[in-house]
Amino acid sequence: MLSTTNFSLLATIFLVLTFLFPSEGQLSATFYSSTCPNVTTIVSNAVQQALQSDSRVGASLTRLHFHDCFVNGCDASILLDQGGNITQSEKNAAANFNSARGFDVVDTIKNSLESSCPGIVSCADILALAAESSVSLSGGPSWNVLLGRRDGLTANQAGANSSLPTPFESLSNVASKFSAVGLDTTDLVALSGAHTFGRAQCQFFSQRLFNFSGTGSPDPTLNSTYLATLQQNCPQNGNGSTLNNLDPSTPDSFDNNYFTNLLINQGLLQTDQELFSTNGSSTISIVNNFANNQTAFFEAFAQSMINMGNISPLTGSQGEIRTDCKKVNGS
Repeated sequence: MLSTTNFSLLATIFLVLTFLFPSEGQLSATFYSSTCPNVTTIVSNAVQQALQSDSRVGASLTRLHFHDCFVNGCDASILLDQGGNITQSEKNAAANFNSARGFDVVDTIKNSLESSCPGIVSCADILALAAESSVSLSGGPSWNVLLGRRDGLTANQAGANSSLPTPFESLSNVASKFSAVGLDTTDLVALSGAHTFGRAQCQFFSQRLFNFSGTGSPDPTLNSTYLATLQQNCPQNGNGSTLNNLDPSTPDSFDNNYFTNLLINQGLLQTDQELFSTNGSSTISIVNNFANNQTAFFEAFAQSMINMGNISPLTGSQGEIRTDCKKVNGS
């Protein structure tokens, strides 16, 4: 039988070893500290450069990370083009086709990293780092991005079609999709707050403007003044790809205005407004908290991004480090 002293000693040794030699499945903020120490600066500089010519690219890059992690985990599968063994690209899934963007910035970052530290930094980690840079450079929180993901060898278009939330779903459906990848209600509300910057095409919310759910009337949870503006921007039978600010108040800044907008029925997407307008939902109190306390939102958002970045990463010897983010090595 172990004495208490011996047991404590063994427990201490185990904790020290775990810290020094993390298991294969664990990501670490210092993963590249010796192999590519400037990785964060290289990514941040590239994102800053891209933002100067395209104010919405920060939101686009953040969305890429989200759309990657929800399908096969955070493995950069969303970046793979069709060709070779990739018979169906996730880029052509309903939620991504003619909508997901920022791929050129990812390629620019990858080229810079291949020059500085060839074969070291994964495309999956680039997506995680680019999302953090996009948020912090737009006025939002910064956080220590956990790293060490490797890149997947396959894409999953069918999974993208079934796993990614759509703007037309009920809150319970969206919550189920978050729960399926281990994210809870706070994560759902916090990550929805990424709609504080960026744009959405008319086709993703026009069902709210004229004939909501077959009623012949607009969505009753839409502020009437806001509705009139949106009807002007997105007329019936108009151009479905016309862009609209997700946050009409500060469209390119990362702040908590997304949540204050929900309080006055100015959520753009059905799935935005449902967070506040679904009777009895546990999301309502979280929306209220974030609307009244930007610090609480920023802290929750940073933690939820870390949680999302932990969805089923490939680590150790799994997958590969792609040389070109658009295709698996050797294809």
